[in-house]
Amino acid sequence: MRARFWGTRGSIATPGPATNRFGGNTSCVELTTGAGEIIILDCGTGARTLGADLLGRGRKPLQLSILLGHMHWDHIQGFPFFAPAFIPGNQIDVYAPYGGSRPLRQVMGGQMEFTYFPVELDQLLARIDYHELGEGEFDIAGARVSTQFLNHTSVTIGYRFECDGATLVYLTDHEPFAEALWRSDAEPGRVESILHEGDRRHAAFMAGADLVIHDAQYTPEEYASKKTWGHSHYEYVTEVAAAAGVRRLALTHHDPTHDDAFVESVERKAREVAERRQSDMEVFCAYEGCVVDVKRSDPPPPRPAEPPRARVAASSNAPALLLVGGNGELGRLTKSFLEREGFLVSEAADGAEARESMQAAAPDLVLLDTDAPGADGADVLRAMREVPALSCVPVFVVTGSNDEGGLRRVFDAGACDYISKPFSTPQLVSRVRACLSRAARQGVSSFEPSFPPKG
Repeated sequence: MRARFWGTRGSIATPGPATNRFGGNTSCVELTTGAGEIIILDCGTGARTLGADLLGRGRKPLQLSILLGHMHWDHIQGFPFFAPAFIPGNQIDVYAPYGGSRPLRQVMGGQMEFTYFPVELDQLLARIDYHELGEGEFDIAGARVSTQFLNHTSVTIGYRFECDGATLVYLTDHEPFAEALWRSDAEPGRVESILHEGDRRHAAFMAGADLVIHDAQYTPEEYASKKTWGHSHYEYVTEVAAAAGVRRLALTHHDPTHDDAFVESVERKAREVAERRQSDMEVFCAYEGCVVDVKRSDPPPPRPAEPPRARVAASSNAPALLLVGGNGELGRLTKSFLEREGFLVSEAADGAEARESMQAAAPDLVLLDTDAPGADGADVLRAMREVPALSCVPVFVVTGSNDEGGLRRVFDAGACDYISKPFSTPQLVSRVRACLSRAARQGVSSFEPSFPPKG
């Protein structure tokens, strides 16, 4: 495989003399397989120049796969200017995570409504097919693709490509699950020493990759005031990638306030982090025009057994959530937002009421607020797990505490994930959907994501 970067900026395009070296266009990466198949990762403003370049190569007709991490503007704003979409005979398959309030086709067409753009989606002359993804595996353009939900403010998915004997992983946008990366009682630098299950799972997804392209928008100092914004800092990314045995790490999604000199300093500091971890991983900040040949000189490590493919969910199969201890204004707002996103939400004031409610009808997921008066999250969970029918219901914890000991008690009792207050409601929805998808793949929930294969 060969990767070429057409856009490396995050949030908003920032062209100008201060960004000439690393570029001002937003996210867009072109993958070309050994057989000449083309896969496009994200369609930010960098897609405009990529589209023009593709037409200049003289290849007709074009068959292209566009894989979107999520639907924020900096990842789709180049699509209305993507020239191959205007050419009859071209075939474009667009892939993106399911879970929005509208179908993918409507979301893509939203920014092309006549109010905002002179050409509407239906006027494009290429054939365009849309595919909504959950977590799973599928094949496109001769590559085996694995998907995994990321931790962002909206539903976001990461991609792992295995093709031509090499592995490339694309992870943007994503932020740490926990404030502390390493367990206090373990030696850092190993995947099993990572504190939060979500961060361990994130590391496992990139394990042994020949190239990881990862969002690293912030410095650790900046991240302190930007938690829940959905992005990583370079130290977290480098630490996790080093623990995962990654060979090369490309930091991308550069903040619009960072000029070339600042990005150079990020690159230098990230390399120092890798050195501290005694990792020989190559670390660099991606720049527009950067071309990377992704190849492996020795056999890749064995992969885990293939997970079961997710099936298409019936439209009536709305996931049922039980909100425990979500009293007060925050609880009301959370319930209202979740219902607006298509979830069926019931409430229980405390653990006893929750257990009684769940024995009557087990939900697909429990949202447990551990800050409710008189409630001990670990005790509530243990009481739930004593009931056989409730032993496998996933429990997502909402907490105002970041105490490692208290959180470990809750996880030891059976929690599968947590989110700290304050949080944005879109971020909560994204995390809940990811939790449901993991549960569906493990066979512990009746909710199954939409994951139609190509064709």
